[in-house]
Amino acid sequence: MPAYLILLVAVLSRLMPHPDWLNFTAVGGALLYFGARRSWREMLAPLAALMVTDYCLTVFSYHYTFVWTAYVTTWAWYVGAMALGHILLHARTTFVRVAAGVVLGPTSFFVLSNYAVWAGGIMYPHTLAGLGTCYLAAIPFYRNDVASTAIVAALAFGVPVLVRRYSGVPAAQASA
Repeated sequence: MPAYLILLVAVLSRLMPHPDWLNFTAVGGALLYFGARRSWREMLAPLAALMVTDYCLTVFSYHYTFVWTAYVTTWAWYVGAMALGHILLHARTTFVRVAAGVVLGPTSFFVLSNYAVWAGGIMYPHTLAGLGTCYLAAIPFYRNDVASTAIVAALAFGVPVLVRRYSGVPAAQASA
């Protein structure tokens, strides 16, 4: 149940109005957590929810025509982020593994999405300098993505540990 609640927070963090400078979204941390706590079969629910969110934002908030092929890279990353959570954190969750997920998730999105913008768009020239400019322009978004993923992952993975620690329940009994 907590994985679905965190997914709801992720969707709402994208739909709620916020200042441009904040650029906070709970998506990265939520997908890591969902992947770590749910089965492969259950990963269709967050994918579908985020796909619908992409559609609604594009059509109703940004007032653009929805072209699904423009989102294939993002949707592939959603699956990849859940797979990262499942592979890295499903069997064993430690501080180092969560920290690795916090770095790898946003970094993979940064590399993949900005390459797709450069390769498939007309905003940047298709040169090495254009690719560099594309990545340079995205650094503020990357910084905020790492920060928001770290906050969500710290809360999602850390709060249950703190509750167990301060409630006096041994970890072996709490997981039974």
